[in-house]
Amino acid sequence: MSQAQTRILYCHCAYAQVVPKEVKEQVLARLSESGAAFDAVADLCEMAARRDPALAQLAASPSLKIAACYPRAVRWLFSAGGAPLAEGDAAQVLNMRTCCADEVVGAILGDGFAGRRT
Repeated sequence: MSQAQTRILYCHCAYAQVVPKEVKEQVLARLSESGAAFDAVADLCEMAARRDPALAQLAASPSLKIAACYPRAVRWLFSAGGAPLAEGDAAQVLNMRTCCADEVVGAILGDGFAGRRT
């Protein structure tokens, strides 16, 4: 699936603040500079707690890349929010808690964007 058809979701982890600040800031800056369309949310945990209808729209995407935290936790959040993610390759969760910004950006936008600095 092409980049244009892939939906990108960035979670700023504003409330739990479990993602290292420098990693999430670098990922957000590089996504912004790339010119790629992406959705940015303040906090997926909060969205799941509110059962935000936007989760269902995101989960329905045929190809979704999510920059957030632990993949198992993100999948659980979508499920708890009433919008389970499809199994398989339709949704890819990139873990900003344990991966560096280069890894996350490279997995979302391609290796050509991984080494770029803001």
